[in-house]
Amino acid sequence: MANIQVVTDSACDLTPSIADSNDIRVVPLAIRFGAEELVDRDELSIKEFWDRVITGPHMPETAAPAPGAFRQAYLDAADAGAGGVVCVTLSSGLSATFQAATTAAADLPIPVMVVDSLSVTMGEGLMALAASDMAREGRNLEDIVTELESLRDRTHVYGVLGNLDFLKKGGRIGGAAHLMGSLLSIKPVIEIRDGVVEVESKQRTRSRSLQYLAAKALHAGPLERLAVANGVAPDIDEVLTMLEAVHPEHPMVVSDLGPVIGSHAGPGTVGVCFQVAP
Repeated sequence: MANIQVVTDSACDLTPSIADSNDIRVVPLAIRFGAEELVDRDELSIKEFWDRVITGPHMPETAAPAPGAFRQAYLDAADAGAGGVVCVTLSSGLSATFQAATTAAADLPIPVMVVDSLSVTMGEGLMALAASDMAREGRNLEDIVTELESLRDRTHVYGVLGNLDFLKKGGRIGGAAHLMGSLLSIKPVIEIRDGVVEVESKQRTRSRSLQYLAAKALHAGPLERLAVANGVAPDIDEVLTMLEAVHPEHPMVVSDLGPVIGSHAGPGTVGVCFQVAP
C-alpha cells in the first residue's frame, strides 16, 4: 500500500507552511473564552489568541474535535486517492482528541490507523513530520505505525512556563499536583512523561531553568529532530542561542506555541522538543 496521508491535530503546533509543504492535514481543536468558542487556526490566529490571553478577562479552555471532523479528514484523503491514513494525535492523557480520532476511523473506504503521540506541541509535530517523511518514501501503513510507536519512546518534550496559573487551573499538572504550593517560589522545568505533565527539575531562577532546558537537548546525544515552541517568551532568543551547538539530522524547527497548548501553559512558555537517534 502506498500513498499514505498523514493527519494530526492542531495541538501539534506545526506552522501552516510546514504542514502544507509536508502534506499533513491538521484537524483543529476548539478554544473557549468564556461563552465564546472559536475554531483553532480557522477562527483564531496565534496572535489573536495571545492578545486575548494577555489582555482579556477570561482564561482560555480547550475542547477536542468532534469525531466528525476527523472522519471528514479521512474521507477527504480517500477522495484524493490515498491508500490509507495515519493519524498522530495529542496525548490521550491530556485530551479526548485520541478517542475522537479513533472513533472516526471505523467504517471507512480506506484503512486508518491512529497513533497516540503521548506528547504535546512540537513533540507531536515532530512525530507527524517523521510520518510524512516515511509516507514520501513509500512505506506502508503498518510500517509507519510501527516506526512511530518506536519513535514515541525517543521523543522528549521539556518546558519552562511563565507561571503555573494556567497549568494549575486546567488540572494538567499530573502527578505533581501535590507540589503546587512548594513550586510557587521556584521556576520548574516540566516534562511530558507517559503522556502527562510532570515536574522534571526545580530551579531557583528563570535563567537557570532555561539553561537547564537547553542542556536537555545539548546532552541527549545525537538527535534526529529538534524543535523549539515559543509561547510569546521575551527571552526566546537566549534559548535559541544556547541551542546553536546542537546539530540534529534535520534542520531545527522554531514554532509559535499555539492556542491548544498555550491555553494550559500560558504566556512566557518555552518548549524544547527533540527526538533522540536510535
